[in-house]
Amino acid sequence: MHRRVSVRTATVRAQAAAVRGVPVGLYSCWVALTNPRPRGFEFLSSLAGNHPEPPFFFLCVACPTVDSVLKHRGPDWSGLHQYGDCYLAHQRLAIVDPASGDQPLYNEDKSIVVTVNGEIYNHEELRKLLPNHKFRTGSDCEVIAHLYEEYGEGFIDMLDGIFSFVLLDTRENSYIAARDAIGITPLYIGWGLDGSVWISSEMKGLHDDCEHFEVFLPGHLYSSKGGGYKRWYNPPWFSEAIPSTPYDPIVLRETFEKAVIKRLMTDVPFGVLLSGGLDSSLVAAVTSRHLAGTKVAEQWGTQLHSFCVGLESSPDLKAAREVADYLGTLHHEFHFTVQDGIDAIEDVIYHIETYDVTTIRASTPMFLMSRKIKALGVKMVISGEGSDEIFGGYLYFHKAPNKEELHMETCRKIKALHQYDCLRANKATSAWGLEARVPFLDKEFINVAMSIDPESKMIKPDLCRIEKWVLRKAFDNEANPYLPKHILYRQKEQFSDGVGYSWIDGLKAHAADHVSNKMMQNAKNIYPHNTPTTKEAYYYRMIFERFFPQNSARLTVPGGPSVACSTAMAIEWDAQWAKNLDPSGRAALGVHVSACDPTAPPLITAGTNPGVLINKKQSMMEVKKAPELTINS
Repeated sequence: MHRRVSVRTATVRAQAAAVRGVPVGLYSCWVALTNPRPRGFEFLSSLAGNHPEPPFFFLCVACPTVDSVLKHRGPDWSGLHQYGDCYLAHQRLAIVDPASGDQPLYNEDKSIVVTVNGEIYNHEELRKLLPNHKFRTGSDCEVIAHLYEEYGEGFIDMLDGIFSFVLLDTRENSYIAARDAIGITPLYIGWGLDGSVWISSEMKGLHDDCEHFEVFLPGHLYSSKGGGYKRWYNPPWFSEAIPSTPYDPIVLRETFEKAVIKRLMTDVPFGVLLSGGLDSSLVAAVTSRHLAGTKVAEQWGTQLHSFCVGLESSPDLKAAREVADYLGTLHHEFHFTVQDGIDAIEDVIYHIETYDVTTIRASTPMFLMSRKIKALGVKMVISGEGSDEIFGGYLYFHKAPNKEELHMETCRKIKALHQYDCLRANKATSAWGLEARVPFLDKEFINVAMSIDPESKMIKPDLCRIEKWVLRKAFDNEANPYLPKHILYRQKEQFSDGVGYSWIDGLKAHAADHVSNKMMQNAKNIYPHNTPTTKEAYYYRMIFERFFPQNSARLTVPGGPSVACSTAMAIEWDAQWAKNLDPSGRAALGVHVSACDPTAPPLITAGTNPGVLINKKQSMMEVKKAPELTINS
C-alpha cells in the first residue's frame, strides 16, 4: 500500500515540523513554488510583496510523522529551505562527500539556493575557474550555485555530468530548473490550480496535486524570467544531418575509457552491473583496468565487484560468470524465478512510472537485483545503457536500408532514451537508494561516436561486420585483450531476453490469465490513448492507472508499434515485422539466433501447471557469493 498525503495536511505538518527543526522534504530537485494569487508563470515576481492571505503550497514531508513518497531515492538525509512562498526540499543519497555535502546547497551569502539530483564529474576543474568563491562543502554539486553567480544562466553547458536541479535566486526573486543532456536523471514539472509550480524527480511527488504535469525535457532549461523552456544542449548530431568523420577505433576507445574513469568519482563502495553482453562487459573491463591508482581504490581496494541477475541457466548468467572470471572481479550472481518477477510487477510499475512493455520487462530483474546490491552495502553501480542507441546495436538494425536511415534512427533513439532505458536504469536502482552511472551516455563520447560516418555502423555479414562492429573493433586488442573474443563478438541480447527467455513467456502467460478476450475487445474504449494491443500491455496498463489515474500521467508514457525496440518508423524496413510486433529482440525474425515465430506456441502458455511458475521457497537468492564488502568508517 502506497500512502498519499493531502496538500493541506502536508502543509500543516510540514510547517509544524519546520518550527520544531525537523528536516523535511523530498528527493533532489524537488521544489514547490507558489503564488496565492495565480498569475501563470509570473508567480515569483510577486514574492517581494505582502500577501494578505497565507501561502498555500505543496509539500509531502519526510519527518517521523509522515511517510515521504520519495524518500527511497535519498535515505541518507533530508533538507528543506524556505524563502517566502518557495520551498526547496531534498532527500539525499550521499555518494560524494557524505559527511558535509547535505542539501540544499548555497553560495557564500545564501542568496542562491540549489537542490540537485546528480553528479558533476568535472567539479574540481570548475572550482578552479572560481578562485574568488568560497566553498562550504566538498560536494560536487555545490559548484552549480557559484557558477550561476558568476556566469548566469549560460553556465549549464559547462557541466560534465548527470543532473536535474532547481536553483532559486533570492536577489531577483527568480528561479531556474534544468535537466541533463540526455535525461539520465528523471524530472517532472506540474502546475496547480492555485498558481503553484511543482518540480519533482518522480511523478508520484506531484501527480495528486497538479492540474497538469509533464516530463521536463532533457537538455532544457526552464526559467521563471522567460516563463518557458529553452534548449541548452545543441550538439551537431541533434539535427540528424549525416556525419562524415572517418572511423578511428583508437579515438573511440580512448574517449570511452575517459568516460568510465571520470565515473569512478565516489566516496562510497561501488560495483558494475555485468550481464555478460558486450556493453556491460566493456564497462567492467575498462573499470577493472583503470581502478588501481584511483582515489576510490585507495578507499575501497582494487578488486572490482560485479553483479548479475537472471533465471537459472539464463544466457546472461553464464556469460557474466565467464567475463567475471576473466577480469578477476568479485562476482555476485543472483537468481530469480518467473514468479518472483510477477510478484514484483506492481511495485516495479509504481517505482518506474510507466506502462511501456519492454521497460517493465527489463526493469523487473533490475529492480530485484538492486535490492540485493544495496543490501551488500554498495551505493553506486556503473552500467552499460546507451550503446545500442548510439551504434545501432538492436537487432532490427540488420535491416537498415542505408546509412542515412541508420543514422537518423540512432538520433531518434538517443532523443527518446529518457523515456525508456534511462528511466529504467535510474528508477529501478533508485527505488532502493542505489545510483546508476552510464558512461556510454557521456556527452563527449556521444559527440565522438555520433560524428562517425554511419557507413561504418552498417551491419554487413558478408564483411563479418555484426551489430556494433565499430565498438567491438575499437576494443579488439590482440596484444592486450580487454575481453575474450567470443564475448567481444557475442550477439546482442536485450536485457529482458538475456535474463532468461522464459521470463517474457511467463509474463505473457500470467497476463493471459488475468486479461480476457472480452476485455481486449473493449480496450480502445477503456484506454483510447496508447490503446494496449496485447494482454500483457493491457495488464500493465491496469496497474499503472490504479497508481496514476490522471490523464497527464498516461501522456508521459510513449506509445506506438515496435519490433525489437525499434521506433515506429523503422518497422517499415521489413514488411514481415508488421505481423510480429513485439519489443523483444527475438521478434527480429531472420536475425536473432532464437527468433520467435509468432505462429509457434510460447514456451509457457496460459493454463500451465502453476508448479512450473511458482516456487514457494525463498528464490530470489545470491547463488554465487563473493566475500562480503569491508566497509571502514
